[in-house]
Amino acid sequence: MRCIKRWRLRSQTLELGRRTLVMGVVNVTPDSFSDGGFFLDAEKAIAHAIDLIEEGADIVDLGAESTRPGSRAGGADALVRAEDEQARLLPVLEGILKARPAAVVSVDTYKAQTARAALEAGAQIVNDVSGFVWDPAIANVCAEFHAGVVLSHTRGRPDEWREQGELEPDALLETVRDGLAASVSVAERAGISLDSIVLDPGYGFGKRFGENYTLLARQAELLALNRPLLAGLSRKSFLGHTLAPLFAGKAAPEDARENASLAAMTAAILRGASIVRVHAVRPAVEAARIADAILEHTRSAG
Repeated sequence: MRCIKRWRLRSQTLELGRRTLVMGVVNVTPDSFSDGGFFLDAEKAIAHAIDLIEEGADIVDLGAESTRPGSRAGGADALVRAEDEQARLLPVLEGILKARPAAVVSVDTYKAQTARAALEAGAQIVNDVSGFVWDPAIANVCAEFHAGVVLSHTRGRPDEWREQGELEPDALLETVRDGLAASVSVAERAGISLDSIVLDPGYGFGKRFGENYTLLARQAELLALNRPLLAGLSRKSFLGHTLAPLFAGKAAPEDARENASLAAMTAAILRGASIVRVHAVRPAVEAARIADAILEHTRSAG
């Protein structure tokens, strides 16, 4: 299963694998699927980020453009320009670091221009959901700043996801594995060190409902890429779909998916994830402690 590794960030190093790290999400957007509009105001977003840190978040992940299914993110006609993204994001980033100078802040962006501005402002990590595909220039920016990076697998763009057919399990794993390997190659060619890279299977990003469960069940196979894994399962729509029989046949709403999120998150940890990306930090911290204890005793028993 997971091994202990060092994740080299811009100005510090995090240990991965001994215990699960929790990344808390702050969406500075009007339209994110789970909490869009809640933290569009900079002061509210800063306060929420500080709350997440106090609840035990090891990393705060800031996003200023929604990549929910159906959005036009990643295309030439994306509704959120880099300038608008930065206007939302930078005041929050600066406010967090002013209040908590030691905070580790990740920026969820695929735009090179926004990544540069965020790294200049003190971000440690760039979390690119496209895995350096939608804006290839971002790889050079991350290399220049020696940033930590999260490279996700995304199958197509958000406005294409609902039309994609479902892959057979082996084909799905091959697609995700090859896509992540290609992203790593792009990163290395740009000069990014392997020990700065974490990989994200991209749950919900271009995967049909059942494909996410296949990917979760076989997630440990991705450890063959020799990079730590981050799993972002929190409040995903496939969880709500599975809960539909408990909600009069309709998908469970986002605010009713927290227990399901914890169950999926725990499964991801037991299948090799070193980092989990969540909306509700305190319950995730507690669940991760239990999963980590299981892994520790599994190693001891072996």
